[in-house]
Amino acid sequence: MTDPAPATGTAPGTAATGADDLVERLRTALGVDAASGVVDASTRRRAEYTTDASNYRVVPQVVVFPRSTEDVEAAFAVCRELGVPFTSRGAGTSVAGNAVGTGVVLDFSRHLHRVLDVDPEGMTALIEPGVVLDDLQRAAAPHGLRFGPDPSTHARCTVGGMIGNDACGSHALAYGRTSHNVIALEVLDGHGRRYWTDAPPAELLAELGDVASRHLALIRTSFGTFGRQVSGYALEHLLPETGGPTGTALARLLTGSEGTLATILRARVRLVRQSPSTTFVVLGYASMHEAADATPALLAHRPLAVEGIDRRLADAVVRRGGSVDGLPTGDGWLFVEMGGESPEESLAAARAMVADSAALDSVVIPTAADARKLWRIREDGAGLAGRSPEGQPAWPGWEDAAVPPERLGRYLREFDALMASHGVDGLAYGHFGDGCIHVRIDFSLYEDGGARRTREFLEDAARLVARHGGSLSGEHGDGRARGALLPLMYDAEAVAAFEEVKRAFDPADLLNPGVLVRPAPLDADLRVPAARPAHALGMPLKFAYSHDGGDLTRAVHRCVGVGKCRADSGGVMCPSYLATGDEKDSTRGRARLLQEMANGTLVTDGWRSKEVLDVLDLCLSCKGCSADCPAGVDMPTYKAEFLDKHFAGRLRPTNHYLLGWLPRWSRLATLHRLETKLVNALTGVPALARLARAVGGIAQERPLPRFAEQTFRAWFRRHERTGAARTGGQPVVLWVDSFTEHFSPEVGRAAVELLEHLGFEVSITTEKVCCGLTWVSTGQLDGAKKQLRASLDALSAPGLPAGAPVVGLEPSCTALLREDAAELLPDDPRAHALKARVKTLAELIAEQRPDWVPPRLDPDGDVRAVVQPHCHQHAVMGFAPDAALLAKAGVDAQVLSGCCGLAGNFGAEAGHYDVSVKVAEHALLPALRGIEQDPGAVVVADGYSCRTQSDNLAGVRPKHLAELLVEALHRQG
Repeated sequence: MTDPAPATGTAPGTAATGADDLVERLRTALGVDAASGVVDASTRRRAEYTTDASNYRVVPQVVVFPRSTEDVEAAFAVCRELGVPFTSRGAGTSVAGNAVGTGVVLDFSRHLHRVLDVDPEGMTALIEPGVVLDDLQRAAAPHGLRFGPDPSTHARCTVGGMIGNDACGSHALAYGRTSHNVIALEVLDGHGRRYWTDAPPAELLAELGDVASRHLALIRTSFGTFGRQVSGYALEHLLPETGGPTGTALARLLTGSEGTLATILRARVRLVRQSPSTTFVVLGYASMHEAADATPALLAHRPLAVEGIDRRLADAVVRRGGSVDGLPTGDGWLFVEMGGESPEESLAAARAMVADSAALDSVVIPTAADARKLWRIREDGAGLAGRSPEGQPAWPGWEDAAVPPERLGRYLREFDALMASHGVDGLAYGHFGDGCIHVRIDFSLYEDGGARRTREFLEDAARLVARHGGSLSGEHGDGRARGALLPLMYDAEAVAAFEEVKRAFDPADLLNPGVLVRPAPLDADLRVPAARPAHALGMPLKFAYSHDGGDLTRAVHRCVGVGKCRADSGGVMCPSYLATGDEKDSTRGRARLLQEMANGTLVTDGWRSKEVLDVLDLCLSCKGCSADCPAGVDMPTYKAEFLDKHFAGRLRPTNHYLLGWLPRWSRLATLHRLETKLVNALTGVPALARLARAVGGIAQERPLPRFAEQTFRAWFRRHERTGAARTGGQPVVLWVDSFTEHFSPEVGRAAVELLEHLGFEVSITTEKVCCGLTWVSTGQLDGAKKQLRASLDALSAPGLPAGAPVVGLEPSCTALLREDAAELLPDDPRAHALKARVKTLAELIAEQRPDWVPPRLDPDGDVRAVVQPHCHQHAVMGFAPDAALLAKAGVDAQVLSGCCGLAGNFGAEAGHYDVSVKVAEHALLPALRGIEQDPGAVVVADGYSCRTQSDNLAGVRPKHLAELLVEALHRQG
């Protein structure tokens, strides 16, 4: 690959001299043992923390999860004594490499995440640094208050991290940067001194006063020049006219210092009143440049937010299956939020603003719910922009430069020309009202010379921003990405002043070294250039990775650490992390281990890696990440590929043979009705069932499934013999999956009845078919391909209607046929043809019978229903056609987000039961308990695993959509 610069830290994969002593000293100081996990130097844990949301990879010696501020003090005392670097970390969403380090990395998000106090009268909150911003907002909301700044990562970023970077977000235009909303900080500085900023050590005040005196003219002319000057230290807070360097001024100086001056222990922050009413407006312009030109005129109307996006970002939303309905005419848009004391006032303000906007077109959206859909486009920008318009990987590095808003249009035109001159591209968007632009650029990091070309571009980009009086960073901090560029923005005297401030707080340079002061080269420690292509690991890949150049390494590097998998953001991803709260169980944590496997210097065993196997263990293979991750990470595919290689040529866990070959065993168990009765009788004996579970690696808490005494195919053959199946209607092929065939034939019977009622003639394959799902989920990919090929042969056999829609009833099987089949068999055109042919039941009805109105479940009113969509349906097909059909049938549906927790074989495997139940407790079980007192309520779940989980844990057997609609037909008579 490329030519990475030499690493600046400890050699990857090797602990520094005295690492064992460091670990023991830390455990003694914190009063913990190895089993506690509070001090963790394992290869797997270190690998999870090698990077944040940036391009950088730095291997720590130890990861510490402090349980109290005293733990932080004790850990730093050990680091001071041994001279070990000390890096503070929140959610790890830093895009500039601010939260990685070679020594001890402290994760504050695990334990120090409380809102300690909300003072509604004083409009303040006392927090620990690991609190997630949304949790602070939830604590403040009952008092009509909120924390002003709101970065797009609000569902997972920590407030401590926001303080470290001086984060802003969409509403900083109204409420200021984080530094404007910090009142006081309790900190631990590099001397080991613990204090609140309103009572700092006298010697510190004297040193900072000397810095201010020596550089008074410079500070007055070069710092605090516009609202988004975040790069470097905020030296304006040392000036006597700002109250510096004491009290709030000192807190503001430390805000944005990226953990290089002090570690935050607690913070007192300012809260603001929520605007009683807001009106959302979208303004359309001919281009994003024209939108930028129009922005300064809007600021006179005092908007709460002014955000800009262009056509190409909207197109990226559509490519990912999203919707941009509601955008007005144009190729560049401004999202503007206006506030007021009443809806009438905010609407009037919006209309006045539109009149001065010079927009081609505009849309006023008074309802918050509709506005929220469009805000999601902006919030997901970081991930959506992770691919260039040509589909190439795009990277952070020049993420959030800012210029004064009046210069924004000119800057954007020159920036586009600069990108073109360097042969790179990126999707720009951002906080236009503040002049702050986000962009990810398709740097050629995989190619020889790519690191050098990236550095040359960044240097030219820094000069461009400096010419416009701007800041290299407008909210994310400089970190490793821009620290080395500061001399292009500031003169030598300013850089010297930074060093003097650093020396006053941290003379030994232990706090986040290599950042801001004496920074590492910006092309050192780059993650991607150090990774080997997958073919270098040996063994040919089984999936095609058609969107990643056929390379698993490129696929796993889709994860740049955005961290959406760490938040409950209304989708499915990532159920195991929501259950455990452990980074190893996040999609990001798993991607990091796979990236380290590709690197090969820390995780050294390649496909045989025990660390990678461990981190994948609690992946439910739910595929939620493939839809919910803005970068399109598909961890179930990577897991299946890894398991395929990991167990190649050696014995597998017994549950791989039992659950992975479930269709095969099911066929044997249902050859004859007497045989099926015998199997059910034997597995119904408690002692024999316990033995079977123990031998098969199945959780003892799980009831063994009962086989249907009459398979669906047996029923359908009788149905054909009676002539009932020959309707002469429009032909469809019903895919008879193994679950419908052997465990839920009643679902298949209902589907046939419904389809025939709608005028379809149903056919099934002569040969038994299987999509290979259970082989895929257990990583037996040769077996999966064999199953798929045989099924494609069966679908192509004479006698079946050629090209007819293939209707799937089991969402996981339907999703595999629709998406994974072509990736497993890329050279078979029949597999590619399935993408267009395979339909869910609701999709078929929506496309072929759009005017059909199903009978209402209850003619007298709506029926309440809890609906658990299958994760694979959410990820691949979507649930909108099902939701529309349920609404037509008079169903008041509570559509659950999140996984049921069983997820195919996952929840059935020994060792997974507790996590499976915790996942179910996220949404499914509370919803089922919520309808216990409503006898008319129904539960709907198309997935066999979802129905099984509901039955196992709540004693409720949900209905498949086909069953529900057929029952309505029967009631209608």
